[in-house]
Amino acid sequence: MTDIKLVDLLTLEKIEDGLFRGQSWDLGFRALFGGQVMGQAIAAAQLTLPEGRVAHSFHAYFLLPGDAKKPVVFDVQTVRDGRSFSTRRVKAIQNGRSIFYMTASFQQPEPGLEHQFAVMPDVPAPESLPRDTMFDDVASENMSTRMREAIGYHKPLDMRSVQQIDPANPGRHEPKRYIWMKAEETLHGNVHLNQAMLSYASDYHFLSTATQPHGVSVRDKNLIMATIDHAVWFHHPFDFDDWLLYCAESPFSGGARGLVRGQFFNRQGKLVASSMQEGLMRKI
Repeated sequence: MTDIKLVDLLTLEKIEDGLFRGQSWDLGFRALFGGQVMGQAIAAAQLTLPEGRVAHSFHAYFLLPGDAKKPVVFDVQTVRDGRSFSTRRVKAIQNGRSIFYMTASFQQPEPGLEHQFAVMPDVPAPESLPRDTMFDDVASENMSTRMREAIGYHKPLDMRSVQQIDPANPGRHEPKRYIWMKAEETLHGNVHLNQAMLSYASDYHFLSTATQPHGVSVRDKNLIMATIDHAVWFHHPFDFDDWLLYCAESPFSGGARGLVRGQFFNRQGKLVASSMQEGLMRKI
């Protein structure tokens, strides 16, 4: 399991112009991990771009649960290539049905008016925190067989939560979560790969932030959680093989839905990306 690499997951097979296939990882969740589909979808769109253009935003809807045992086909539509911006629509397909839809916008980098009205929280350095135990071999003893088999697929990311919450006995907490994360691979400043990997990682522990005020375990069999839509905005270049702090908070839940928003800061406190997600949170 130690040789599993996220770059391999995000390297797609070209079937024909605008059509690509990606392999799937079974992470032990109830369905295909949403971060995989987002990371592969943005990677597919990147393969169709004019040279030099990089993502500045994407907006995605999850339509059907994906099957982690099967590959995913990505159909990329070129909507527009202007002088500065490019727009792509991406469908993710399994078993002949669309399971996911993304609209992504790309831009030729250029200077402009700049400000940052966001402050990175004062938290312990990642080196002082333990790696999240969910992704450690010692945790596998109390896991299901499926999760034990999937554990290696979580290790391409090193994640270290500032607040340690026991998923079996979570208690009640403010709907905020801070997580240091980075890729375990060297990315050599590849902008496209950095963006695809952050897209993948942006779905980790995100919607579960909205459960924290309710004392509900994400392992509760009576709780159904699923992403409805997800968006990411890229603000500055970053190196995801160095630490980024993912700050998530949930301003609202209700109507069997939860809303979360996130900010990615580099170690110098620069805001490099932002995210939003709404998801299903239904007790049965």
